[in-house]
Amino acid sequence: MTIEILKHGTAIHACQELAALVTRHTEGKGNGAHSTAIGQLEFMRQSDASTAMSGVCEPILGIVVQGKKEVLLGEETYPYGTAQYLVVSVDLPICGFAVKATPDKPYLGFKLNLDSVQLCDIIAQTNPDMGKKENSVRGLFISDADASLIDSAIRLTQLLDTPQDIPFLAPMIIREIYYRLLMGEQGEAVRQIATSGSNMQRIAEVIKLIKANFTKPLRVEDLALAANMSASSFHRHFKEVTSMSPLQYQKQLRLLSARHLMLAENADATHTAYQVGYESTSQFSREYSRMFGAPPIKDIERLRIA
Repeated sequence: MTIEILKHGTAIHACQELAALVTRHTEGKGNGAHSTAIGQLEFMRQSDASTAMSGVCEPILGIVVQGKKEVLLGEETYPYGTAQYLVVSVDLPICGFAVKATPDKPYLGFKLNLDSVQLCDIIAQTNPDMGKKENSVRGLFISDADASLIDSAIRLTQLLDTPQDIPFLAPMIIREIYYRLLMGEQGEAVRQIATSGSNMQRIAEVIKLIKANFTKPLRVEDLALAANMSASSFHRHFKEVTSMSPLQYQKQLRLLSARHLMLAENADATHTAYQVGYESTSQFSREYSRMFGAPPIKDIERLRIA
């Protein structure tokens, strides 16, 4: 236990250097996500603890560099802080917000998109027999980062100061980050992202089908067939990976899409409800209020003011 505490303390100390780099690249740019010259890499910055961001998150590695954050998945809450990392391994509708952030010391995050093809290549070269267990794992998890993972994140970020080196060196450092994840305590879960035929990968393929057809009526039997599972087995594995049922997943996609339409295109609630697949506007308003804490009109007004 003492050794683990010392290791985490070393990682927290290393995060100070990474925080200085992320601060320099995000200062004066406001809150939110900030893209970089490295295509897979973004930085997050939030100077207050009140703004929540909702959406469908694709597979990522997210390291908290400074401050604290919470992520909501279904009815589950995942808190994590400095020198801890989150991995999302399948597309998940989540809500995230900083819980420790001030203008003087904002929340800072390091976000790297995960590529299953690159992961698969590393698995094939390291230990191809690992990652073949049939038990499903949650598609979102949090762990303590070790100093070696933080060090690779620092070196990747430092490349932004020498853009001429990015095309050659960035792919190698990203590959090292993937390796660190695969060799870490959550290696089994990371492997399932890229392991052909794993339950997680089969659920990930079904999620793509739901996303492509979220406005249409959904039959669990058809999804189970696409996953090559029985209906009961599919339902169980889907919930283990996503923390929700396929119908709940579809509902969250509809509501997130509705919110985007009303905010970005100024669409009215009635038109939006039908556009995202609802047949009842009252049901739409009720479920929207339950998910976002206010009826559609009030929620959109609140977002515009914020």
